[in-house]
Amino acid sequence: MSSLTLLEVVQKTTDFLAAKGVESARLNAELLIGQALGLKRMQLYLQFERVLAEAELERIRPLVKRRSLREPLQYIIGETEWSGLSLKVDRRALIPRHETELLIDLIGERLKVSPTRILDLGTGSGAIALALAKRYERAAVTAVDSSTDALALAAENSIALALNTRVEFVQSDWFGALKPEEAYELIVSNPPYLTDEETAAAEPEVRVHEPVSALTAADGGLADLRVIVAGAPQFLKPGGLLAMETGIEHHAGVMRMLTDAGFVEVESVRDLTDRDRFVFARWPE
Repeated sequence: MSSLTLLEVVQKTTDFLAAKGVESARLNAELLIGQALGLKRMQLYLQFERVLAEAELERIRPLVKRRSLREPLQYIIGETEWSGLSLKVDRRALIPRHETELLIDLIGERLKVSPTRILDLGTGSGAIALALAKRYERAAVTAVDSSTDALALAAENSIALALNTRVEFVQSDWFGALKPEEAYELIVSNPPYLTDEETAAAEPEVRVHEPVSALTAADGGLADLRVIVAGAPQFLKPGGLLAMETGIEHHAGVMRMLTDAGFVEVESVRDLTDRDRFVFARWPE
């Protein structure tokens, strides 16, 4: 029979995770224990002196073990909050990054009128497509991905958010399965842009547990960005906006690509950490 209080378990778990190199070990410990016990963090604080039963410890241990092996916290909990949405996440797709949330607001600042047709390339969990569908209630959104597993996850998220009637999911290698006559006012993409070296140097949460194909691109991380820039003119309406997230070193090269392809109003925008992250361009009227 256990004689450990909830607080003691939190402290022991924190120390264990910290020793395994987990950042924010105390926060991770509280969230994992809360997940196992069905308690929110504030509820944990109110029960710190409660002695846990052995059955409760048995529910906690496997979750802590998974995190100690550096499996991402979001995969263990099974969801993440992103741009005002609660999204299911698992190994089928990348975990949506909070840095990318700014992309939704930056797009809103650059659209003169609400779009009626939006294309999200490489949708993964569906985060960007669903956030835009929620923001633009009259828009029809097409979300493509080459991974059937990712598309299945994205579709599950669309149903849970009651956005499935306005978001269509298509298996496609970028523009491959789309028809050029189906033009869009907005094309958005957060494609793979890491080099092999950058992926190899990433934390275990990323390089071991997340799908590498959604992280890494050939040609120094530029291969997929090149495909998107080359293909977008066929699918953008006159005056349509192309919005992309890119790697730190890519901005000058991508902006040249866009200009050479005939785009106008080409701009690079930094994120909240002052890192070159987003590129925007408009197809001429």
